[in-house]
Amino acid sequence: MSEPASQEGSKPVQENGKEEKERKQEATEVKVPTESSQSVPSSSALDNSSNVPETATDEIKSQEIHLEEQTKASTYLIKDSDTNVSKNFVVRKPAKVIFNLDPDVLNSKLEQPWKKNFYKRVEARAQAMQQKIINKDNLKKELEKKAEKKFPRNNLAKEWFNTENMTLKTRAYLLDKLLPTLVPGVEKMLMQVEKKKLWAEADITTKFDPINHLGEYLMRNNPYYIKDSGMSGYQRVMRDVTEELKIHVPNTIGNRVSKMKESIKQKREERECINEVKIKVANIRKQALQEQFSEWILDPKGMIPLVVIQNVLHEFFQNPDFQLEACCKQLDIADSMGPRLNKMEFTEYISSYIADFKSETFEKLLKHLCHCADEFREIIKTDMRRQMFAELFLCCDRGKVGFLCRQRTLALLETFYDQSSKMLRSLLRNPRQWPFIEFEEIDLPEFWGDMDNQKHIYEDFDKVLLEINALLSEKHASKTQSKLLETPEDQHKHDEYTESTPPEQQRGTTAEQEPNRISTKEQEQDKESTGKKELYREIVTKQTHTGSTPEQGSSRELITEQRRHSDSVTEQGYSDSVTEQGPPQRVSSSKQGVHMESTAEQGRHRESIAAQGPHRGSISEQESHRESVTEQEPHKGSRAEQEPSGEIIPEKQQDIDSTLQSGRGSIFRESRKSRESASFEHTEILPQEKRTQEQIYEEELFVSPELQEEVPISRRKYHLSGELLTCNWNMDYIKCEEEEQANLLYSSSRFTDLHAIIRNIQSYKEVKGGSAFNGVSFNLLQFVQLLETFVGEDAPLSVSETLTSFFKRGYVETKEEKISGLEQIRHNASRVRRELLLEALFQKWDSDGSGFLDLNEVDELLYTYKEGMEKESMKKAKLHIQFPKPHPGQEVRMSSKQFQKYIQLVVSELRGNEDHVLESVVEFLMNSLERSPTENLRNCARRKWLYRIQHAAETSGVSLEPVYTETFKALTQDAESHGNKKISAHISLLEENRLLPDRGNVLLRNVASTLDDAPFVLNRVLYRDMKGISFTVVDEGKPIHVPQVQHHGNVFFWNNSINKSDQNGSFLALPLQDAYMRVFGVMAVDTLRDPQKINIFVPHEIRFYQGVANVFSTAYHYVHSREHILHVVITGIAWLCEITSDITTITTYFIEPGPKQDSDYVLRNMMVTRHLGLTKIHRNPPIIFRKTCIFRDFLFKCTDTSEVILASVCGENHIVIPLRERTGKALGVLDFNIGRNKMLLYREFKDLQKMIKVVQAACYEILGEISGEIKKNYILEIENVGEVQRAGILFFRIMLQELQESLQLLTSLDFVSLLLYDYHPSVEPTYLPDTKSQEVEANTKLVHDILLAVILFIHPELELSSDFGNWDKCKMYVNRHFVTNICAFDPTARHVEVNLKLIGEYIRDHSRIEVWKFGNSVIEYLYHWAHICLTLMELSKKTSSAIAPPLLSKTDSYVYAKMPKGSLPGKC
Repeated sequence: MSEPASQEGSKPVQENGKEEKERKQEATEVKVPTESSQSVPSSSALDNSSNVPETATDEIKSQEIHLEEQTKASTYLIKDSDTNVSKNFVVRKPAKVIFNLDPDVLNSKLEQPWKKNFYKRVEARAQAMQQKIINKDNLKKELEKKAEKKFPRNNLAKEWFNTENMTLKTRAYLLDKLLPTLVPGVEKMLMQVEKKKLWAEADITTKFDPINHLGEYLMRNNPYYIKDSGMSGYQRVMRDVTEELKIHVPNTIGNRVSKMKESIKQKREERECINEVKIKVANIRKQALQEQFSEWILDPKGMIPLVVIQNVLHEFFQNPDFQLEACCKQLDIADSMGPRLNKMEFTEYISSYIADFKSETFEKLLKHLCHCADEFREIIKTDMRRQMFAELFLCCDRGKVGFLCRQRTLALLETFYDQSSKMLRSLLRNPRQWPFIEFEEIDLPEFWGDMDNQKHIYEDFDKVLLEINALLSEKHASKTQSKLLETPEDQHKHDEYTESTPPEQQRGTTAEQEPNRISTKEQEQDKESTGKKELYREIVTKQTHTGSTPEQGSSRELITEQRRHSDSVTEQGYSDSVTEQGPPQRVSSSKQGVHMESTAEQGRHRESIAAQGPHRGSISEQESHRESVTEQEPHKGSRAEQEPSGEIIPEKQQDIDSTLQSGRGSIFRESRKSRESASFEHTEILPQEKRTQEQIYEEELFVSPELQEEVPISRRKYHLSGELLTCNWNMDYIKCEEEEQANLLYSSSRFTDLHAIIRNIQSYKEVKGGSAFNGVSFNLLQFVQLLETFVGEDAPLSVSETLTSFFKRGYVETKEEKISGLEQIRHNASRVRRELLLEALFQKWDSDGSGFLDLNEVDELLYTYKEGMEKESMKKAKLHIQFPKPHPGQEVRMSSKQFQKYIQLVVSELRGNEDHVLESVVEFLMNSLERSPTENLRNCARRKWLYRIQHAAETSGVSLEPVYTETFKALTQDAESHGNKKISAHISLLEENRLLPDRGNVLLRNVASTLDDAPFVLNRVLYRDMKGISFTVVDEGKPIHVPQVQHHGNVFFWNNSINKSDQNGSFLALPLQDAYMRVFGVMAVDTLRDPQKINIFVPHEIRFYQGVANVFSTAYHYVHSREHILHVVITGIAWLCEITSDITTITTYFIEPGPKQDSDYVLRNMMVTRHLGLTKIHRNPPIIFRKTCIFRDFLFKCTDTSEVILASVCGENHIVIPLRERTGKALGVLDFNIGRNKMLLYREFKDLQKMIKVVQAACYEILGEISGEIKKNYILEIENVGEVQRAGILFFRIMLQELQESLQLLTSLDFVSLLLYDYHPSVEPTYLPDTKSQEVEANTKLVHDILLAVILFIHPELELSSDFGNWDKCKMYVNRHFVTNICAFDPTARHVEVNLKLIGEYIRDHSRIEVWKFGNSVIEYLYHWAHICLTLMELSKKTSSAIAPPLLSKTDSYVYAKMPKGSLPGKC
């Protein structure tokens, strides 16, 4: 058997040997012609010179023939090799044993040998063919070089080149067709003539005929029959001339190709030129970026975080003026401060995004980078302050309980504020005012009627602002006068007289030094903000030195009048306008150079106040490594200099029990007393004569700028190291008690069956992060933010250090307080642990996801605890809880919260430690509940689907479409996975039947359905007089299951095209109920499209569908609660915008869970309100991530702490106010942008507080009603019309209640003073000046008009009475029942009929400023009350249009909303 195999194996070997011999012979044949070709030139060189062309031509011909033979032989070789490869052969190789081979290596070893050999041979043949082609080309090139050496080019043929249009075609034709053959023929003929010497002997007869000789040559060398005849040097040049000449012949291929080549060449040159320009521009830009890199604060390695630069670019790309949204999408912002860039990486990274930028855009980017570099310096400074305050919190929290007393903290701030100098108090915020104290802590008369400007958050702000505007007006007048001077000499004299430098000169030098950074306009804007702040500081300093006190009264009007001119005035530059103030009283103040004239001294003056002015702490460091900006530009502040900011409210601690909510009012009422008692309980204030030198030195720091610069801040150098507290302070410092308790439960072996459920509960948590406000204590974030708000951004870090040392000495806790704090921590941990265990137990018990448990089933299992020994004690728990009403069949259903409350009451009745007893009960119930693995898997899948429905509502941007989508997904996926069915579903909601009331008061409208049934079901209406069981479900409030619809006579089919024989299936109708168990809709599920004959819903499916309906109801009301809150906010913003003028924009944000499961929460920009009160509502609200807000982190600071933030960004000041849930956490944010103003006037500041208080109260009421915590309270008649109409007037109704409560606190004496305003011009005293008499007359008219308007509301019959024109008789209506009638008046009642036009004439003639100037609380109350009543009455008449919420349609990207103006008070 082996022999045939060996013989067969030897044949291929022999054949391979023959092939090798043939290849060697072919190789020698190839080598021989090459050698012969090399020997030919040497032999031909011995011939005569006359035969050189012929011999050379013959040589070239022979070499070309040899080359053709070589190629033919190679093709034969390839064919032979192909035939050899096609034969079959087998080669046996010894086997190999290989251990520990990777799978990839093993697969490569197991490849079939024939395939490997085939690929090898094909590759070898391809390489051989390629090499032969290369050799042939090289040989041709060598032959051409040899021919050029033997036949030198004859440039005489170039004379044929002529581009004349007349003979161009003819010449090209002759050169192409005739002359290449004719010219050599004539040359041959002339050579024969010369050879025969016929040219000398013309008379000798001969047989030689030149014509015949030429004809014979042309016939022998016909180019159509003879190829490669060889060319002389003349012919070669002629050929080149011909080819070049053909290019110029029009309408030929060569001409078109040449034009194309020229066009391509031209474009290539242009492209190269453009590329060169781009490279130059890119290099210039890179150089500019490298120079700009030095302005940033770097880490010790000279690097900057990548996320900072990404935020800079993101903010620049988001600017709508540049239209760079596409670039913004390419940014993948890093999640941490880890990745960093050096100078070259910084340059290359930014250059990769700006390659296509125009020069103007790049210049704006450079300016933006400069501003952001200064902003980043402020971020570093703020981060240092936060770390300082965080360390202070940890130092004061000696018991390590995680929170500090709010009242003691505020008391220490008040003490520190009182002991500070007037100069420092101008920078600090008053801790006795909002937002440090809550609205509930302010008495109603003080909140609504107090008009004392001294109670502003900034001390004497209104008066100082008045003086600033006056100085700016004087500066503007002097500036205008200097411009009007005609001659330069007069101008020079005027400059010497005023001793000031023109702002134009400053701007000119700045433009020369920084041409690519900041434009003149932006410099003026920076000067505007810097100059205002310097004026503010200087005026406060003057008041400190002179001891002046702020005045009240008529200054408010002048503030408003002069503010109108401030914008044009501030552009002129006014940093020196305050230098004419009073003389200094301290040596340190004298160094500031109030009357200095030299540039160097002014530069030193700016350095000396660097620690006090806005952002001066950062500027003093910034100037050390810039190009001596202070010396060159003494009158100019830093480009990124910003205005003061940073106010915050104290907030609710997350760990406080929810039961504290009920005592919120008592907490706030007792706050002031406890603060006063805590103020000096543990703080020892030294008298003036007993203070040490160090304490006196620290106090003088608040007054002396030079000393402030010499203390630690002058030695402090800002640097970047590690992570910023700005980026991760929420994650690092907020402790989640639930996660800690969940980890403890994971480590416990008692609750192993609940571990998976607890993990799901933690992963499905709604919004992670954020602190709740409770009015009692601060956690670390809230404490840090409160101190940052108190200090502000203007104060230097030395003030923060002094405050820190003051707190360390003053904050002392008693032993009882420490024990109480530890007990509270233990209680919170126990509460969270209980909630986790009971929620997990509920979900394990409710394995079908129905959302409820049967009370009887729970009692039946509970009573078996300890073999029934605790049965009687457990029954006592039912006496302390109110269960929901029994369903039909006496079934009492308990939700998750009711189940937890019931179990905790049961445990409280048992003996022993409650925590231990509860864990024992939970362990007993857990072990008693037996669930199969299939049920556990089904429960887990259903919980995930139910979570997606609620998550869709939370991340929908206030839209129901995602909720409908996820609801139908849950139904269909469960039917396919756990029921093997194909279902259809639709949702119908109840509506009031206004069009056809005869068919029923209400109707069911189908608002959503599955895709297959959409054409038949969507937007269809079901009336009560139609067939169907849906209204039965609505009336009874329980689900109805029809197993076979073909046998049921009361089922309505929406699709009439289905035959009755095909109407087979099951139908299930489920009620949709709110928190009060009221039905608001029906969810229907059927199996009519299921091809199976038996498709009845089984019990576990029905229970799950009930859970879907329950979760959908929760999600539905969640979305509508946000809609109602937006409606209230729009109403409040419209009211505020009509009475304030300094608010630029108002942006509303909502908090949503992050896109990923464990990610941080995000913010949705829901709507933006501009200066005119027009609100733009987004259909797809843009999402804002924390990582994109390094420079605008005030939004997340507000949501993290649930406190008010005062921030300054890019020269614009923001007041950021949280909208809180009932638990105290923030659900949204209102961002009030007040432009470049440091703060609102006190009048506008108070109006802002009123608006926020009413909006927050409306939020509490909306959320409480939807969750079922409070019952709906209908105060006005219009509230019964509907939920939408009620949300539209809720703001005005709550404000009306506030005013009514304030009026009830008034006494009769408050009204008596108003009735004395009875002014008659005829009896005007002569001693009163004109202005005073006009003021008295205006006040009298104001009092009469307001009172008459209110009287006409209550007594509309007065209009038709004869007493209407007599004030003495009209004021008799202001009696002891006057306030009672006001409080009982319902402006929306149907029986109320008043003359709105007449009342409007009385109250609309008086502006908000006029009422504020009058300064009477009664007039303030009645003015707002009259306007609100007038607004409500106008809205009640057009409820269909004015109160409808501004919801979006499917086709809108945004919509505008605005409240009617006619009913709201005016600004002026």
